[in-house]
Amino acid sequence: MLKPEDLIGTWEMVEYYLEKDGERVYPLGEDCKGFLMYTPDGYVSAQQMATGRPAYASGDLHEGTDAEMAAAAHGYMAYAGRYEIASLDPETGDVTVRHTMNVSMNPTWLGQTQERNARVKDGILTIHAPVNGAHLVWRKVAQ
Repeated sequence: MLKPEDLIGTWEMVEYYLEKDGERVYPLGEDCKGFLMYTPDGYVSAQQMATGRPAYASGDLHEGTDAEMAAAAHGYMAYAGRYEIASLDPETGDVTVRHTMNVSMNPTWLGQTQERNARVKDGILTIHAPVNGAHLVWRKVAQ
């Protein structure tokens, strides 16, 4: 039986894709990496990145060329903020969770609250984000 606290913890990305015209599209590559964290006090942090992004030639955290910074941003997605469980079906394991983007790498999402349809089963969290059609599969990180 699913309980709200089953979401709490750190989840490691297994797969992230969109479905377009019946095909899977991998916006950050088939080998992207990421973490999703739900805290007991109601915060969520999501981070995903394409592997193989080149480092800035300057070696500085904030001083890349426009092209370097654009490539870094294009291969990264991150946000954090409050979350709430909108609905929960303990028998099926279906949960609707709302993520509020208090900070966001993409300013388009800043301040938005978006629903995620999710299911937790056997240590795997599967999420569908209706806002962009994303499918995300996460594995619970061992304690």
